[in-house]
Amino acid sequence: MHIDQKFDLSGKVALVTGASKGIGKSIAQALGQKGAKVVISSRKQEALDEVAKEFSSEGIDVLAVAANIGDAQSMIDLVSKTNSHFGGVDILVNNAAANPSFGPVQNTDANVFDKIMNVNVKGPFELAKLMYPIMKERGGGSIINISSIGGLSPETMLGIYSVSKAAIISLTKVLGKEWGRVGIRANVICPGLIQTKFSEALWSNEDIMNSVMKELPAQRIGQPEEIASLALFLAADAGSYCTGAVFTADGGYTI
Repeated sequence: MHIDQKFDLSGKVALVTGASKGIGKSIAQALGQKGAKVVISSRKQEALDEVAKEFSSEGIDVLAVAANIGDAQSMIDLVSKTNSHFGGVDILVNNAAANPSFGPVQNTDANVFDKIMNVNVKGPFELAKLMYPIMKERGGGSIINISSIGGLSPETMLGIYSVSKAAIISLTKVLGKEWGRVGIRANVICPGLIQTKFSEALWSNEDIMNSVMKELPAQRIGQPEEIASLALFLAADAGSYCTGAVFTADGGYTI
């Protein structure tokens, strides 16, 4: 097989959460550019419609569906609309995340803890379960979970967020081990500091950036497209022997 075919997603359907901006948008765009039909989801339909318009102008077959990943019924509706429109799913990218707290653990109340866990862990768990019978019937699929280097080593002032990202790493390994026999692969990407709206409080802070650069071999922060390239590898046949694996893309920060 020619190497180009290893990255060809023609005939595949991809569902990407948190896809209205940042890493999620870049991943959805990359998958669509390689031939996948793409379902983009986030909380706000208006923002999704703008992205869908951009994707359509590139020739990407796209469906925009607003959904709350922290709500079980919302996810059921998302999967139902996806199936009705495209007839199934081959690639699931769990990218949507929440982090409403920045500070020490002792200042994090129970409601904030629950919100972080519902969106960052329970949501991907429930969505993956909804995908299981669909992917199994189609002969397999690829689940890509977006974690963080905070899931490998706790990040300062982001304690519970780090806990949630460690949990999604463990969940990915469980899925890879249990579902590999039916052809479903599950892998996790742990980005470092990426220049997105989600992380703006970090990369726009001069003191934080000065501290980060002292430990960062690449001497720069990453771009969403650099995570999208890795996701493309894992979604396509190029990554067909990878499951339960943890990939870092952090400019060497965790070395």
